[in-house]
Formats: sequence, C-alpha cells, structure tokens
Amino acid sequence: MSTTENIINEVKKVICGKDYVIAQALTGILAGGHVLMEDVPGVGKTTMALAFSRTMGLDYGRVQFTPDVLPSDITGFSLYDKASNSMKYQPGAIFHNLFLADELNRASSRTQSALLEAMEEGNVTVDGKTYMLPKPFTVFATQNPAGASGTSLLPDSQIDRFMVRVSMGYPSASDEKAMLEARKNGVNPMDSVVQVCDAATLAKMQEEVNNVFVHERILDYIVILINKTRGNASLERGASPRATIALTSMSKAYAFLMGRNYVTPTDVQKVFLPVIAHRLILTPEAEVEGTRTVDICKEIIKSAVAPKV
Repeated sequence: MSTTENIINEVKKVICGKDYVIAQALTGILAGGHVLMEDVPGVGKTTMALAFSRTMGLDYGRVQFTPDVLPSDITGFSLYDKASNSMKYQPGAIFHNLFLADELNRASSRTQSALLEAMEEGNVTVDGKTYMLPKPFTVFATQNPAGASGTSLLPDSQIDRFMVRVSMGYPSASDEKAMLEARKNGVNPMDSVVQVCDAATLAKMQEEVNNVFVHERILDYIVILINKTRGNASLERGASPRATIALTSMSKAYAFLMGRNYVTPTDVQKVFLPVIAHRLILTPEAEVEGTRTVDICKEIIKSAVAPKV
C-alpha cells in the first residue's frame, strides 16, 4: 500500500464517509497549496486538519480566529531584550508545517491580510525583516457560510490564494451511526491515528508531484477551460492566472495520488470544481437567479472537448 493510501486510511478513522473530501484535501497538500474548508459548524473540519497533521507527522499550530486576534499574533513581533539591549523577534502562531486558521472569516480584515504574504511566498515580514516559514507549509482554513453570526466574507485576494475549497456536508445516516459506534465507551478515534510519514517525506512527495509530466495538449486543455470562465455571461469575474497554475498543480498531484507520473484529461476534470468554483464571481443578475458557480464549472467541463493523449 502506498504512503498516500495509508494517509487517507488513517484520516478515515475519524472522518466517516467523506472519501472525496479527504482525497481533495490531500491533493491540495501534495500540490503545495492551501485548503479552505467551508461548511456549517460541527461537521468535522477541524478534526480533519488535526488528523492530517498527526498521520503526516507535521508540526501543527492552530488559532481560533475572533475579531480581537491581531496580525502580530499570526506573524510575530519584535520585543526589546534588556540583556542584549536590542529588539528580538518573537515568532507568531503561523510558524508550523500545518497551520489551522479556524473560522478565519470571524477575524478582522486586517488580521486576515496578515496571512497573504505567508500563503503566497512562504515567509512573513515584520519590522522590515523577512522570516522564512518552515517547509513544507500548508494553511488549512475553516469558515462558516457567509451570513452566519459574526462572520464576514473573505476578500477576493485571500480566496484566490486557496488552491482548493472543499465542503464536508452532513454525513449519511449510516456514516453518522458509524461515527457513534467508533466513539463507544468514551473512545476517541483520534487516539488511533498513527503517523505514516513525516515532513521530509511530504516534501519529497511534493517534489515528485512537481516532476509529473503534463503533455502540451493537456496544457492547452487547461487554458481552454480557464478561458471559458472569463467569457461566461453569468460571471462578473473569471479565474485568474493564479488559478491556471493551481489547476495544473492540482492535476499533477491528483495523477500522483492515482499512482501515475503523467496527467490525463480526467485528472483535470476531477479537480476543476474544487480548484476553480470558489474563485468565480457571479454577476448580480446570476445571483438573483440562484445560479451557482459549481454548476457553471460543470457546464464548462461538458462544453470543452477533452484531448486525446
């Protein structure tokens, strides 16, 4: 059994019936990206992030975001040291391999923006000095649906930096019963999650993902799909060039997850919705009509002819 299969099986010990979500989140990690989990409270978003950190042996940090969390709590700050008569940098909460930004959309816009540099460049700048974050580095952010009490929409610039967005959804009746069975007699399934790799192994897998072959016709297919979002009458704004890069990286990571060293059109199609849908901005008319960006993505996949490679 491969390392990725072992990782998925360990996470499944605590997350019942969400194999697709687990696979997409792992694909995002393998692609070196950041994962946004959007759903109602209590469906297991935080639990999944913790399970990934445990089974992958990643240094894990978490911040429960509220309006009073400051940017310096995340990035760190300089503090006067009397002994050396100088300012010394105190690292913030983000200095971990896997950083869980819990309920990110409860934070102020200023605090949310503190994550932008870290997510894009893998470093933070404090008082004019740049500090590198540990590698590999992944942000797992959770957010409740817009309109929930005390929340605000994440800015477009932040949304675009999440490589993939997944939604847990409610479990089926059988999965919910299995969840209860696993917790009989006070047992915590998280205690049974074992480490199957470490940060160095993950970094090596990410390097292998980077080397996955993408045929020129697949690249053309990706560009065609992205351009269809920019010419859609229901969309005020289509996918950005960053989305093109993210879709390519996720396609390579999904191929790797499937045990291949080359990308197929199916790989692109499998990751298109979770990579692209959250980046699209509907026109006011489309919003009134109840159009969903997920449905637009599905139509785009249907309308584009997949290449033969």
